[in-house]
Amino acid sequence: MALPAKVIHIMGRSGAKGVTRVRCTTISETKRNKVLVRNVIGSVRIGDILMVKESDMEDSGVIE
Repeated sequence: MALPAKVIHIMGRSGAKGVTRVRCTTISETKRNKVLVRNVIGSVRIGDILMVKESDMEDSGVIE
């Protein structure tokens, strides 16, 4: 099940494919305001809505 998440901060870009590391918060009724860090391929801006496939597992080491 995919959850909608709103991009709140762009942390940086890396790689040749244009991978962007973003911080986003979920806007679903079931998991309200859970902050996630995800890699996004393609163009992304603050305020964009992403459909996050997996929101249960989160790595402990956040790279900033």
